[in-house]
Amino acid sequence: MFEDSNIVVGLEIGTSKICVVVGEQNAEGALNIIGLGQARSRGVRKGEIINPEQVEEDLRAAVFEAEQMADVEIRSVYLGVSGSHIRGFNNRGMHTVVSAEREISDDDVQDVIKNAKAINLPAENTVVHAVRQHFFVDGHDGVTNPVGMLGARLELDMHVVHGNANRLQNAIRLVRGTQLEVDEIVFNGVASSLALLSGDQKELGALVIDIGGGTTEYVVYSDGAIRHTGVLAVGGDHVSNDLAYGLKVPLSRAEKLKIEHGAAQVTEEARGQTISITNELGLELKRINVEHLQRIMSVRLEELFRLIAQEMEQAGLTDYLRAGVFLCGGGSRVPGIVKLAETVFQMNVTLGHPGAVSGLTNTLEQPEFCAAIGLAKYGSLKNRQRTARPLFTPGGLKQAFGRFLHRS
Repeated sequence: MFEDSNIVVGLEIGTSKICVVVGEQNAEGALNIIGLGQARSRGVRKGEIINPEQVEEDLRAAVFEAEQMADVEIRSVYLGVSGSHIRGFNNRGMHTVVSAEREISDDDVQDVIKNAKAINLPAENTVVHAVRQHFFVDGHDGVTNPVGMLGARLELDMHVVHGNANRLQNAIRLVRGTQLEVDEIVFNGVASSLALLSGDQKELGALVIDIGGGTTEYVVYSDGAIRHTGVLAVGGDHVSNDLAYGLKVPLSRAEKLKIEHGAAQVTEEARGQTISITNELGLELKRINVEHLQRIMSVRLEELFRLIAQEMEQAGLTDYLRAGVFLCGGGSRVPGIVKLAETVFQMNVTLGHPGAVSGLTNTLEQPEFCAAIGLAKYGSLKNRQRTARPLFTPGGLKQAFGRFLHRS
């Protein structure tokens, strides 16, 4: 049994699965994954809970499996959140330096942070993340730590992720109903990018796309900081729905056909190929054209990528993605999806695998575990920052963590 202070747990309540990842932090702060629990998710639609009783039952099963593997009692989790209600935008705060010598102090930094957070959100929304980007001192940009510099005007760009408070609280209350505490909620897209990207890739500029069962989250990093976040209420389940409708088969059969014969682009082998659909007695019900099946999938996935590509273009971010695009999530396992994404984005695309963690590597190298691993990594970074010497006084711990998290 391990000491509780060394244990961090990531919990993803997804549309297709509930995943619990248990990590142990060593003396140097490195994260070792020691437990994994999974359960099929039955009460979640488009990333949001619609049947609390079913979700609680599946959550308990996943937690029990993770506890058995890790030989720990899970008491608290870092909870991943998603849903079409989550939005992200950039905001700039400004503060006038009033000291006679014009030397910027920690109080000035705290004031400009407060001003950057002073945003007009809808009454029903709450902030999930307020991520520091860069300071400006008298118009000079790219400043990462202005304390001690001389200046008359201090500004700060901040990326704010927010969502509907009640819908976020539904997930928190459900988890607490299983006698678990929620250390913090984390946007799943942020968690996935933590699991995938190196510090160099964040500096160069990268787009992470996590294709789940019911939602697709995406995050843009540039110059080491988050620049853009978003959620589309489209995922792998929508591909299955398209197949069920287009092929005129039950949804369960469509899901099986997607896994066994699907592709993101029509393959040469599929042209002219048909497969037989039989009933329980082995009698043929109908024949399916594999080329038609793959074309249906290709249209839906191409639409998904084009929506994100258009948003990148409108936000002026396309030219900043020098490290390219990184795909993860269960939906990224479709054969040929990297090639399709490269065609749409016109840049290098990589199928992402979690990095910078050890333990259970063969199991956890799959792209569908990126969010849950990233949640555990988020917790480990937070623990490391708590044990480090604060760089600033009151409120500085959280500020320092924000810098550490988004530049590590």
